[in-house]
Amino acid sequence: MYTWERRIKAAIPYVIMGIITLPIIVGYVWILISSFFFTTEGLVPKGRFTLEYWRFLVEPIAQRPSIWIITLNTLILALGMAVFVVLISAMAGYALSRLKFPGRKAFLSLTLILHAFPSVTLLIAIFYVLRAIKLYDTITGVVLVQVSLMLPLGVWLMKGFFDNVSWDMERAALIDGCSRLRTWWEILLPNIRPGIAALSIFSFITGWSSFLIPYTFTTTDTKATIAVYLNSLIGDSTFVTYGQVAAVGLFQLIPVMLFFIFSQEYLLNIYTGGTKGGV
Repeated sequence: MYTWERRIKAAIPYVIMGIITLPIIVGYVWILISSFFFTTEGLVPKGRFTLEYWRFLVEPIAQRPSIWIITLNTLILALGMAVFVVLISAMAGYALSRLKFPGRKAFLSLTLILHAFPSVTLLIAIFYVLRAIKLYDTITGVVLVQVSLMLPLGVWLMKGFFDNVSWDMERAALIDGCSRLRTWWEILLPNIRPGIAALSIFSFITGWSSFLIPYTFTTTDTKATIAVYLNSLIGDSTFVTYGQVAAVGLFQLIPVMLFFIFSQEYLLNIYTGGTKGGV
């Protein structure tokens, strides 16, 4: 009796998890089925198997650029975020973790406040800045904005990882004559590789899936990202080909899903090592 009670109690969290994730699983299954079958009654896929909705891989959809140009834009954004967020956050996180300077605590508090700001409240100001520096309607401008919005979180995470690295190795390197830069590069960075990997992956996924910033600050079709391209399939007319939308959505989803499956162990480091540091 006791064994059965223990098994039931152990099964309860899994049952709850299954109930919560069921709508998400159903949604993914619908996307998969709809992208390969004609839809004849509302959202219910019926009819024969078809690859018609995947024609966009070899032939652009009417009045739209090639999906591969759009994918390249998205890849540039995602890789740009991964590289620059990690590089800047690693340098700033080290300085905030190891160096004492006037205004340090105020700066940390300010970065936390900046991260709390919804990006939508900054859109008008960002528009004027991008237009002034002639980066409006460019992928470079979108990368710049996305990196800036991601940096407060990245700096805090990197600071947390540096806080968990012992001072002993750094002191030994400095005593042996290493400069701060060399110590940071050769001693500290190898010790926070899980954190660097986690932040890189998180930044890449954020850039790959981002919609609001690319949608707001690009107007040319050839400068769009996959999320913006997908939105154009829904918003340009009263008639929506849901099978086409499902196919493009699945095209965007597959890389992120594979990326997440093979890197979830690193992503968990964001919630462990990166959250232990203080001010």
